[in-house]
Amino acid sequence: MLRLLLLRHAKSGWPPGILDVDRPLAQRGQEAALVMGDYLKRERLEPDLAIVSPARRTQETWERVQPILGEIEMRQDGRIYEAPVGRLLEIVREVEPKIGTLLLVGHNPGFEELAKLLIGEGDMDSILRLGQKYPSAGLAVIDFELESWGDVAKKTGQLERFVTPKSLGNGEDD
Repeated sequence: MLRLLLLRHAKSGWPPGILDVDRPLAQRGQEAALVMGDYLKRERLEPDLAIVSPARRTQETWERVQPILGEIEMRQDGRIYEAPVGRLLEIVREVEPKIGTLLLVGHNPGFEELAKLLIGEGDMDSILRLGQKYPSAGLAVIDFELESWGDVAKKTGQLERFVTPKSLGNGEDD
């Protein structure tokens, strides 16, 4: 079985004169990233590999999550930034089969579109909430009864859960 974790970056700020790729996390985003890191650890959702967008807000999200989880291989992949769903699927399919749990840290709308593309079944409440909004620091956990990431395709996944800082009792979703 393979498990894909899609973690959208936490809430970012938009200081004047800053390019989108350079936007830092807002204070609320810094706190939300820690909440999600604690959740991943508590729920034993530690990935074998994290692939992270080079955008500052995704890097800062990972910098807060990673120390909670411990030593995890991380690859930065510029293709995640502003990626359409097809490119995200390509990144997933390239992952070597020895990786059982893969974490992507990136952006919307690509993550929401990828989750919707891959989910064939799963927890209905989570599917409905994901369909309404994929907020900052949202986490989709998608399981596949497949042997290889190269076999991941439309509707082959099962949404095991979808959690957000708000659903964990920590503030509002952005």
